[in-house]
Amino acid sequence: MKAVIIGAGEEALHTIAKAQEHGVSVLALDGNPQAAGLSAADRGLTVDISRENEVIETVRREGADFVLTAPIGRYLTTIGAVNDALGMPGITRQMAQLCTDKYRFHETLSRAGLRRCHCCEIAPGTDIRPAAERFPVEYPAILKPRYGSGSRGIFYLKDSCELAEALASLDGEDYVLEDCVPGEEYGVDGAVIQGKFYMILLRRKINTPPPARQAVGYFACGTEHAFWQEAHDHVEKVAHCLGLEECLLHCDVIRGAEGPFVIELSARPSGHNLHNLFTPLCTGVDPAEEYIKYRLGELFSFVPREIKPMMIHYFDGQGRVERVPDRIQAETIVRRAAGESALCRLLAWQCNLREGGVLGAVRDGHSVMGRGYYILEGTDERQLAEASGQIMDYILHQ
Repeated sequence: MKAVIIGAGEEALHTIAKAQEHGVSVLALDGNPQAAGLSAADRGLTVDISRENEVIETVRREGADFVLTAPIGRYLTTIGAVNDALGMPGITRQMAQLCTDKYRFHETLSRAGLRRCHCCEIAPGTDIRPAAERFPVEYPAILKPRYGSGSRGIFYLKDSCELAEALASLDGEDYVLEDCVPGEEYGVDGAVIQGKFYMILLRRKINTPPPARQAVGYFACGTEHAFWQEAHDHVEKVAHCLGLEECLLHCDVIRGAEGPFVIELSARPSGHNLHNLFTPLCTGVDPAEEYIKYRLGELFSFVPREIKPMMIHYFDGQGRVERVPDRIQAETIVRRAAGESALCRLLAWQCNLREGGVLGAVRDGHSVMGRGYYILEGTDERQLAEASGQIMDYILHQ
């Protein structure tokens, strides 16, 4: 069997490795000739993945049985176009468009009664002051790029004056403006296979305060969590409304006073070391590997074996880096924080901080994700949060 992966950055490495472990030959395509996945794949080609026809013809010429998805933004649509053109299994271009076009996503779910908020499209060149006055949204509101996914270019706006200021700074890209729905934010990893939705993991977000509201960590939530079933049922309805099938997915969902509210959903795995590391550690389910097994006709399962109390946290502190612990030192900090009788351990450690460096405020994903991460397993969220706080205190204080 031969698979193609479209968009071969560093976050594609896990999927490529898993495919190769199962004897699948991988063709990787990316517009960046230095993309890590091009050299890791069995064959890597530099192709601009925004050019659908060029990608289709390349895959047609090279041959492939199915497409593997790694974290990808706007050009998820290219994957759908390849599947459509070559009759391969997986998402269609129409499905991908509904995932990557936030206005069409809103309109589709709104018509089905699955999304209740105001949402307006803002085209480049919109007059600033009239726009700030005429859009029917409730403040605080969120202004974000219409296409793609992730935390890029998001504005948290308290009033129409801030909207006018934000519009003045835009760079010609299409945006959407919508109500900022209050509530606690969660992430979901899942899959839709043979018409059935599987929720693999529910993750409670650790967000910075407004205006950034950037996720800097997650707690794993077990099936006994009060929001598990409600989130499962709502995301299942959303996935079916979008017509998703034969795909991995991830989404952001708010637990609000009026019920669940899906912020975004995309038919591809989550990034930021979630699908490839955190989710498999928590659940025993590696989404990429199970999807590969499914495509190979092998036994597969997206049902979590168990969900362990874990946290992934990115280095979100602000200030001068006084000390940088190595893994052994970090393990000692965790043990001391937990106490001798409590179970709490460090499962993964990747620290890219440098002693004497200065950590600025976390404004978006780009400003924090390159710093590294750590994963803890413990007894409950309180214990995990305490151990995490001790790590950051060690780094930032003498």
